Amino acid sequence: MNTNIITIPIDSVQVRLCEYHDLSFLGQLGEVFYAFDEQDSGNICFGVESGSEKLFVKYAGARTIKFTGNSADAVDRLKEAMPVYQALQHPHLIELREHFSVGEGYAAVYTWFPGECLYANWPYAPVEKYQHFDLPAIRHRQLPLARRLDTLEAIFAFHEHVARQGNVAVDFYDGSILYDFTQQQTKICDIDVYHSLPYSNTMGRMWGSKRFMSPEEFEYGAAIDEVTNVYTMGATAFVLLGGTLDRSIEKWDGSAALFEVAQKAVNPDRGQRYPTIATFRHAWNAARALLGE
Repeated sequence: MNTNIITIPIDSVQVRLCEYHDLSFLGQLGEVFYAFDEQDSGNICFGVESGSEKLFVKYAGARTIKFTGNSADAVDRLKEAMPVYQALQHPHLIELREHFSVGEGYAAVYTWFPGECLYANWPYAPVEKYQHFDLPAIRHRQLPLARRLDTLEAIFAFHEHVARQGNVAVDFYDGSILYDFTQQQTKICDIDVYHSLPYSNTMGRMWGSKRFMSPEEFEYGAAIDEVTNVYTMGATAFVLLGGTLDRSIEKWDGSAALFEVAQKAVNPDRGQRYPTIATFRHAWNAARALLGE
């Protein structure tokens, strides 16, 4: 974390940055009621209220406190993400409303979704954050199995849609999952680096959390495709129903039939996984039907 931090007041919110940045454009959208200023992506995000409507605003261009890269690169990445959101519109994806340049920065405006992120994030220590009962991730884990299966169904359905549109998920993890505990709804956010096919690993260790990443996402030059995302979907099931990287049945909350489907999906050997998300999802739903859930 950068130690050279300044605080900028915007409406009733205090925004932390590494240097002053003009964010007055937010006043044209409404009144800021929340700031998400600890992302390491180079973006800073805001909750903005305009009358009876709430918006979520993502902005790149400011020097944020946890980003060590170049702000101009963050601006380029946000611009490049806009066609991705437009191409992958879906009921389980947050809704992009508009996007525009602001000086040397860039802003994207989404419909506000009153969900909570399922990533066990700051301010807790690495071990404590997975045990703290106030965290949405822990509260979600305490939900009845049927409701957690509904969350997984939303995730699987969206990613089958992604595949059908000729795209592949990159950097999907629990920080991309929003859950509304009141309405019992799930939406996906932060699909900024999803990519059209064909696509290959040009980084070695790609963007993402190792809890969700397939072996090919660590292998320079490897194909990154729908079979890769089958692994991601299986890994997601182990995060929400199992022991995350401890993929033993002893840590599993679902049935043995669901466990077998998830285990096949995360096989390190690509040839042993389901060939498509559709076939994975079909097998998963057949196993779920045995539960009567």
